[in-house]
Amino acid sequence: MDAKTILAELETLGKERTKKTYISNGAHEPLFGVATGAMKPLAKKVKNEQDLAEQLYASGNYDAMYFAGMIADPKIMTENDFERWIDGAYFYMLSDYVVAVTLAETNIAQKVSDHWIESGEELRMSAGWSCYCWLFGNRSDSEFDPIKITNMLEQIEKTIHNSPERTKASMCNFVYTAAISYVPVHEKAVEIAKSIGIVEIKRENKKNSLIDTSANIQKDLDRGALGFKRKYVRC
Repeated sequence: MDAKTILAELETLGKERTKKTYISNGAHEPLFGVATGAMKPLAKKVKNEQDLAEQLYASGNYDAMYFAGMIADPKIMTENDFERWIDGAYFYMLSDYVVAVTLAETNIAQKVSDHWIESGEELRMSAGWSCYCWLFGNRSDSEFDPIKITNMLEQIEKTIHNSPERTKASMCNFVYTAAISYVPVHEKAVEIAKSIGIVEIKRENKKNSLIDTSANIQKDLDRGALGFKRKYVRC
């Protein structure tokens, strides 16, 4: 399949209601409004087609960009490739659920994420923190340095309330995922969650949202989720 064929296929899968939902979250034209689940059968036919993924990501069509993440071959992507992708990620569903997810399947994930977290740019920072969340939930605990992760938790404690809005949300998720999926820092993450308290996320043209990370952690602990790992990162 070529990019033109994929775009035509995606267009047939689009739903107006889904399109409106994506737009309300920050997507803009061009897009078709294709649900992630509806993309999966098509993605299975063209898995790990990096050239095609690059063409689709460069199209600027939100659905095509999301699909690109599903069919990319992370093992051959370089730091420059990910910098190009994060440059094109114009809202959080791309930065956190396409770029960060794809990056999480590479050996350079922590290196690139660390760079993005220190960038001072909202969506880069968000993608960096998010990538660690995907990593915690999939990689062995032995792949992380507990001292480094503890320092990152303390960084969040000091900076979260003055961070950009989307970055705040990803920081909350980092604390939550560290508490649940990276057992060596569980107690520290629980402590930090209590310390930061409720975090308010301001959203344009929407009611502000409140994140209670401590309560979210406790909810999952109550259902026995400590140590949770998923088999795959991408869909």
